[in-house]
Amino acid sequence: MTANTMQTVEQGAGELWGQVLEVWQTSFLGASVGEGVSALLVLIVALTLRGLIARWIIGALKKLADKTKTNLDNAVLDALSGPLKLIPVVVGLFVAIQILDVSGEFMAGARTIQSLIAVIIFWALHNAVTPVMKSLSGLRRVLSSVMVDWIEKALRVIFVIVGAAAVLQIWDIPVGPIIAGLGLFGVAVGLGAQDLFRNLIAGILILTERRFLPGDWIKVDGVVEGTVERINFRSTVVRRFDKGPVYVPNADLSDNAVTNFSRMSHRRIYWMIGVEYKTTAEQLRHICEQIRAYLTENEEFASPPDVPQFVRVDSFGPSSIDIMLYCFTITRDWGEWLRIKEELAYRIKEIVEGAGTGFAFPSQTIYLDDGAEAFLPPSLKAKPGKGPQQPALPGARGEDGGEAT
Repeated sequence: MTANTMQTVEQGAGELWGQVLEVWQTSFLGASVGEGVSALLVLIVALTLRGLIARWIIGALKKLADKTKTNLDNAVLDALSGPLKLIPVVVGLFVAIQILDVSGEFMAGARTIQSLIAVIIFWALHNAVTPVMKSLSGLRRVLSSVMVDWIEKALRVIFVIVGAAAVLQIWDIPVGPIIAGLGLFGVAVGLGAQDLFRNLIAGILILTERRFLPGDWIKVDGVVEGTVERINFRSTVVRRFDKGPVYVPNADLSDNAVTNFSRMSHRRIYWMIGVEYKTTAEQLRHICEQIRAYLTENEEFASPPDVPQFVRVDSFGPSSIDIMLYCFTITRDWGEWLRIKEELAYRIKEIVEGAGTGFAFPSQTIYLDDGAEAFLPPSLKAKPGKGPQQPALPGARGEDGGEAT
């Protein structure tokens, strides 16, 4: 190869390398290709090490949390694991922006970092609400668990809204006009969603008055009867005893009378026991005294002065002498109450039968005066040439078909 050829090759290689350097240093949005590749490599490394770095940070914090006596810090760390994993990405993006030296009128790089920092802060606050509210047992006793859950949901929504407003403010997007526009939109929506706000306010009143809580057995005449499962913003889920869920608007539970059976102190038994009219006064006294003795000796029944208790001859009914039984059981459980009531019924039957009398049932008696004439059908009347036929009637019959006695 001649000297001229070698010189030509060297000149060509130099020109090619110069073009490569020119392309490498070409500016795009104020950064060269080299700077862009370097920044991209930093981001790739940050994303690759994100899991490892976050796991190391979270692991170190958990070791510190395990040394404390409370579980609150552990719960908070579990809730903050997501935002903490975003920190290495922010650091990598910050380094990449420094390499690119992105600057200008809009300061896009700095605003991007600030936006991500705002997202991390409000994301962490949003996630930390749940473990913090669950740890406030004293607040739950004062306000009830449902009210605390509502406060928790409201705080999470507030952090989302404030975080979004903070990001908009970073990018110099005015929040005031947006809020004003949303206000006008809210008025328009409110006019068509009056029922929604009415139920929301009714739900707040229910929780404030503590009418019922999840797990309570309630009854609203003409609406529903069952066990409360959840109290939501608009409606309350009540599961009937046939296991069917009923979604009742809160307004129906706020405007109507609600019976909360779960807050009963005792369960009542109210019977009218009818005995036969042939029962003597002594037998009536014996029956009442025996029933009172059974109620007093049985520890499953509440006694005065805690609750009233009556076993009295109440009235003379159409076909019975009525004894009123009014008492209360100590248990509030429906199944136990049924068992106690069944045993009481067995004992009352034994007492009545042991007194030598019986229970009365609806009956009717027809009395005929001495001059009354029994009605005879035409087939039984006397025929010409024959004496009158006297049928063997068991007794005269009344108009209702019942036999007179």
